[in-house]
This record gives sequence, C-alpha cells and structure tokens, in this order.
Amino acid sequence: MRLYFDLGLMALAALWLLLHGGLAHAQSPSPWFEVESLNDGLGPAPDWIDRSTPRATMELLMRAGQRSDTPADAPGQLGHLLNLNDLEPEVQRSAGDRLARDLGTVIARRVIVDWSQIIDRPDGLDALETSNAATAGMPRRSLLLWEIDLDGVPSAIRLERVKPEGADPVWVISARTVRNIAPLYAAYGPTGFEKWLPDALREPAFWRLMWWEVLGVPLLIFLAGLSGWAMSRALRRIGRLASHRVTSAIFRSARIPLLIATVALVLSVGMQTIFVFSGRLNSVLSPLVAAGFVTAALMLIVNVIEVILDEITGFEQMDLTRQQFDETRTRATRIAAVRRLLVIVVFLFGFGIVLSSANLFRTYGFSLLASAGVLTLILGFAARTILANILSSLQIALNQSARIGDRVVYKGALCHVERINFTYVQLHSWDGTRLVVPVNEFTSTTFENWTLKEPEMLRVLKFKLAPSVDIDRLRTCLGEVLDELDPEELDDRDKASVSVTGQDAFGIDVWFMVPCRDPNTSWDVACTARERLVARLARIEEEGTTVFPEVPSADAA
Repeated sequence: MRLYFDLGLMALAALWLLLHGGLAHAQSPSPWFEVESLNDGLGPAPDWIDRSTPRATMELLMRAGQRSDTPADAPGQLGHLLNLNDLEPEVQRSAGDRLARDLGTVIARRVIVDWSQIIDRPDGLDALETSNAATAGMPRRSLLLWEIDLDGVPSAIRLERVKPEGADPVWVISARTVRNIAPLYAAYGPTGFEKWLPDALREPAFWRLMWWEVLGVPLLIFLAGLSGWAMSRALRRIGRLASHRVTSAIFRSARIPLLIATVALVLSVGMQTIFVFSGRLNSVLSPLVAAGFVTAALMLIVNVIEVILDEITGFEQMDLTRQQFDETRTRATRIAAVRRLLVIVVFLFGFGIVLSSANLFRTYGFSLLASAGVLTLILGFAARTILANILSSLQIALNQSARIGDRVVYKGALCHVERINFTYVQLHSWDGTRLVVPVNEFTSTTFENWTLKEPEMLRVLKFKLAPSVDIDRLRTCLGEVLDELDPEELDDRDKASVSVTGQDAFGIDVWFMVPCRDPNTSWDVACTARERLVARLARIEEEGTTVFPEVPSADAA
C-alpha cells in the first residue's frame, strides 16, 4: 500500500512539473523591454511627442531632419525619440536633438522610406503578415527598419518598445542604433562642399530634392564624362606607342572598360565626398555606379582573354577554308563556343553582383513583383529573340553542323562561314560580299555544307547539246580538260564521267562530272573546267560537226 502511495505522489509530481513547464513554455515573451527609467536627463516628454506606435516615432524623427517642420518648443525634446540611456544624463538634452536630427538626415539621404512597411500599431503586430511567417500574429518589441552600409558592415536602424517603471511603453530608436549615429552621419551627412553652399541652394526644389541636388547631378555627370573622355584619349595615345602587336591589342581591348571604370569612379568619389545625394537619387545612381564597375571589370577580363586566345590560336592569320585546316576549323568553332559561354557566365555573374550590391528589389519596392516571377517573365519575353539566337549559336558549336571556315550553300549563295557570333552568323560569299544571318534563322533553314564529313565532292557541269553529238569524243574532251587542271585540286579521276541525263525537243542533257578534292576550291575548279570544255566544244563545231542545238532565241525562251 505504501508503495502505491509513493508511486501516486511521484506521478502527481511529474504531472505538475509537466504542466508547469508546458505553461511556462507557452507563455509569450514580454511585449516590451522593461527598464528602470528612460532618458533621465530629458525630463518628461511633452504632449506633442507621440511615441505610441513605430510609425508615429518615425514620422517625428524624419521631421527632425527638416529645419522648418518641427514645433517651436522642439529644442531639447527630440532626444525623447531615442534611447539615450547609454549617455550621461547631463549630456542627454544637448546631444539628443543633434543625434535625432543627424539620424533623420542619414535616413533621408540613404533610404527611400516606404511608410506602408512601418507598422502603425502600439503592439507592433503586422496584420498583413502571412500565416507561414515566424512572427505571424505575435506582438513585436523590436523592429528592424533598414540596414545602412557602414565601412562594409551593415548598420541596423532599429526601433524598440521600451517600458520604464510606472510609465506607458513607448517606441524609440534602440540604444545600439544611437551608438552608430555619429559614424553614419560622418559618412553620409552633408559634406564640406554642401555646407559651403548658400542657403538658397539648400531649399527644397521638387520630388523631395534640394536645389543643389538638381544642379549637382548634371554637373557630376559632366565631370564623369569629361574624365572618361580624357582617359580614352590617354589610352589611345599610349596604344599607339606600343610596338608589339599583342600589347597594342590589349590596349585597344582595355580602352572601353577603363573608360567605363573611370566614369564610375568619378561618380562614386563625387557621391561620397562632394555630393551626398538623398535616398531617391542615391537609389538610382548607386546601382549605376555598381553596374559600371562590374561591367568594366568583366569586359576587361573577357577582352584580355580573347586577345590571349587569338594570339595562342592564330586563327585570324589562317585561311581556314583550305582543306588542310579541317581539324583547325573544328577547334576554332569550339573556342568560339567557349568564348560565348564565358561571356554568358560573366554576364550572369556580374548581373547577380549588381543586384545583390544595389539591392534593387528592396529599394524600389519590387519585392512582390520579383517574388511572383513577373519581372522574370517580362524580361524573358522581351529578350526571347536574343536568347533564341544565343542558344542556336551554342547549338551550332555543339553539333558542328557548320564550322568556321566551312563552305556552305545558303539560299542559293555559295559562301564560307566566317564568324559565328552570339546573335548572327557572318557568311563570306564567293563574290566577296558578306551575308549577316540571324543564328536562329540560319539553324532553322536547310543549307548545304560541302565540307561536312567527307569533303570530296563531284561538281556537275550541265550542257544542252545537239542529239547528234559524239558522246565518246565528249569523254575525251573531259579527260583532256582534267589533265590540264591542278591534280592537287582533283579527286580520284575514276569518278569523272559524262552522262546523258535527258532529252527534249531542243536536244539532249549532258552532265560532265568533275571530281574535286576540296569543296572550298571546287567552285573555281568547276568554272575553269566549264570554260575549257566550252572552248573545245566550240572547236569541234568549227570542224563542221554540230555540237550545240540550233534553236531560235524565241523558242529557247
């Protein structure tokens, strides 16, 4: 009996501990930070200081950065918007106003404030938050509003709900944020140049910009462009002094990237030392500067690699249409594909760097658009033709259907492939003209590749001759013509033949088969053979033997 009693007491104790622990665990955290006192050196807050919600506190703080938008009795009272407990009470009144105004100035210059994202509830609960969020339906006592870069480390702008003993809870800027106000203001506050400007230029103009910003942007852009022009001229002159071909090519390839980098550098230095623009301008100029640096660096890498590849391979100095360069044609096409892949990878890498550094989606409030994938669809639809051409150029490089230097017949034009670029194929016609064909159209159109696989081919010379012509003598004429041609350009002579392929009222169709070894020279060989055959047939007809049918021009037409 005693044993059962003890077991019952143990079970009750375990149940009590379980319930007590569960209840303690289920208790929600305190909806505010409890402190003994808040800002003892400031005294009681005036009635116009509304700190009941995060939005009310931020509204007063942003007005603190504007000289004319604060009440007349504001001096010495703006410090109530901050948690100044880390400062000595005797300096809180003098430092509070300055810190509040400085923080308001920094936020105005570095952030585009989206007031819809700042909660206007005393408990800080976000009613628009999805049920899957970790803080859904929970009161908040600390809110992270923004992060501003400070010497490469994000500095948080945070609001906290603080409750002094015997007083109502209020929302104030956190003590940690207050400690970072001085270095933030030193980095992003007005520069010496701006302080030197007259008061008239520091008055509001439009779009929440000041007049000095309206005038400073075109001035800074002009200085950046002038610096880029000077850099381009200097590099052009230095490139002319380079004696080696590779050095000269590197200077030419580096001129545009260095020009872009110079413009971006002048803009960056000007925005940090001379003109510290407001958040609206900074949100536009900062991504442009980041894009300029990334573009310059990646273009320099790609251009220098291409110069090195051209020097190593030496394809530009080779006539790739010649038969002995068959393997070189394949290698040149693959290297061109590697270049295109390199450019694509570099572009995607640089695009990601720009987006991550500039934080475009958050800056412009496009997070919903980006998360829904709508922006991706828009960009994909707009660039569908470009993407199709890029993928088609990679397809050619992989399946080797047309290599650089191959002889092809495209839409009746005899050409050789001169270049395979991202969006177009450059064909060199037999008469010296260039055909520029979109890659997507080139791959979707049937064309003849005379060089593919077995380069040997038969060139067919078609004649309309009289029915009484001596075919055996024609075979003799073909043999004599082949004897006069360069044997290096001819294939197996046993493949040569003369065949009667048809007849009609005007005469018979006679085909002369000329075996050619190299498709890139077969056109010239066939033209020479046709010329000499016509000359021999004309001499036969001068001997009194009819060779060409006697047909009136009207009937022939």
